[in-house]
Amino acid sequence: MSAINYKQIDAELAHIATVLKAPRIRSTYHDTAEQARDGGWTYEEYLAAVLSVEASARQASGAQARIKRAGFPHIKTIEDFDFMVQPAIDRAKIARLETSAWIAQGCNVIFLGPPGTGKTHLAIGLGVIAARHGHRVLFDTAAGWVQQLTHAHSTGSLPKLLAKLGRYDLIIVDEVGYIPIEAEAANLFFQLVSTRYEKASLIMTSNLPFSRWGECFGDATIAAAMIDRIVHHAEIFTHKGNSFRITGHEDILPSIAAEREHQIN
Repeated sequence: MSAINYKQIDAELAHIATVLKAPRIRSTYHDTAEQARDGGWTYEEYLAAVLSVEASARQASGAQARIKRAGFPHIKTIEDFDFMVQPAIDRAKIARLETSAWIAQGCNVIFLGPPGTGKTHLAIGLGVIAARHGHRVLFDTAAGWVQQLTHAHSTGSLPKLLAKLGRYDLIIVDEVGYIPIEAEAANLFFQLVSTRYEKASLIMTSNLPFSRWGECFGDATIAAAMIDRIVHHAEIFTHKGNSFRITGHEDILPSIAAEREHQIN
């Protein structure tokens, strides 16, 4: 029986790993082979060990790419959210959403409440988890989405944009209600919601209760139709309390309230 030419085998495996664009296989197969020989592994066990390193690395790399493409303004995690400060949010319900199973079912998640109470934090946190689970995610504010839709409409490319967005498993719409949306733009936004109904998921955050969405969208009928589709298959969370960003500066709250009253009047 001829001696095993390990140098030739190493060269062949290195070449194969390069062709397959699998650098982790190239860097780990030799050491793993030593472990396999010492441990008496089967061929199948060795193959699984080598491939799992590459698969895990690719999965992690893909997740990072999806997170980057999502357009998050910053990265927030569920682990970093202080549920003690926001007891109105049921931690167990958030934990169930962390499986991302709801996305496969085309369901939605809505966070309502005052500014600065963690709505965007949780929305991003769930979006990051979804990206890590292999889902395509896109984030923007309501104003940003309206701008995209309006531009597409004006250039005759709205159907193309809606088709493109339909290929994303999860779209996050942040800050609904902060800036009024004109009737024509509201109709475009309704089309975005309607095309995703029972097909793909939304996460939305708003400082307004649903009863006031008609004020934001300038059309009570469109707002009602939109809400009807959004909440049909949705988990809704209502945040309470003052802004986290104001904590420790409660002395300025009276002046903020007075300013809001002045703006209303």
